[in-house]
Amino acid sequence: MKHPLPWSGLALAALGAVAFAGKAIIVKLAYRYGVDSVTLLMLRMLFALPLFVALAWWSGRGQQHFKGRDLLALTGLGFSGYYLASFLDFAGLAYVTASFERIVLYLNPTLVLVLGWLLFKRRVSGKQIIAMGVSYSGVFLVYGQELGSQGEHATLGAVLVFASALSYATYLVYSGELVQRLGAMRLTGWASSIACGFCIGQFLLLRPVSVVAALPPQVLWLSLLNAVACTFAPVLMLMMAIERVGAAMAAQVGMIGPMATIAMGALLLGEPFTPLMAAGTLLVMGGVWLLAKWR
Repeated sequence: MKHPLPWSGLALAALGAVAFAGKAIIVKLAYRYGVDSVTLLMLRMLFALPLFVALAWWSGRGQQHFKGRDLLALTGLGFSGYYLASFLDFAGLAYVTASFERIVLYLNPTLVLVLGWLLFKRRVSGKQIIAMGVSYSGVFLVYGQELGSQGEHATLGAVLVFASALSYATYLVYSGELVQRLGAMRLTGWASSIACGFCIGQFLLLRPVSVVAALPPQVLWLSLLNAVACTFAPVLMLMMAIERVGAAMAAQVGMIGPMATIAMGALLLGEPFTPLMAAGTLLVMGGVWLLAKWR
């Protein structure tokens, strides 16, 4: 049943998209203080962990306990969708602009389509292939500019961010059955909490704890902001938006995300906004829109 005030759903979807778009901006700002990706990701997930544990508990009240295979599936989904995807994304942001990162991540629906074809033999139409071609032409267009501004390391950054999008697409492809059984919020709460454990464990294995004490206070505050405003809050806003206006409409409103990242990148980070960037972004967004239309 839709909410009687759909405008609230549209506003939640828009705010969620903008909040999530701010993640890359905060990461780039934190990198200016010399912090590495392993430490920065750990701080983000450490601050977010209590929130996701609370979400898992709240959404699971009165529900049946997990079966053994459910916990195993949640561990795999948490590893792929929230730990590995986040780690690769943070690592890639050290080499590319926030604007380019967001454009690459927006290819996610095309990767879900390809994985569905490869893993489950789902049919892909000629129109969908054309739509994918439109999106990828936009990425290659902006990639040429990225090489010129960021240097040879832009290729490494692009590969890492693309791998992040692929990891998250894998999570989406395999999470469908579990979402039906557990519910979206409960799945997100548990999978994200498990991913937080992976991120914290990775830090403890690779870095001495004393690293945290030596960090500038700005890195801690940025990580707290990233955890609350750009990680946990967008999840809740998107779920609430879907309840009010449906998944399709929420996804369409979410198309403002790449534009928000580009705007914040230009204003807060001084990243270039050129006609080439605008054209590439429109191609990527247009291709994804066509993909949804011709599905």
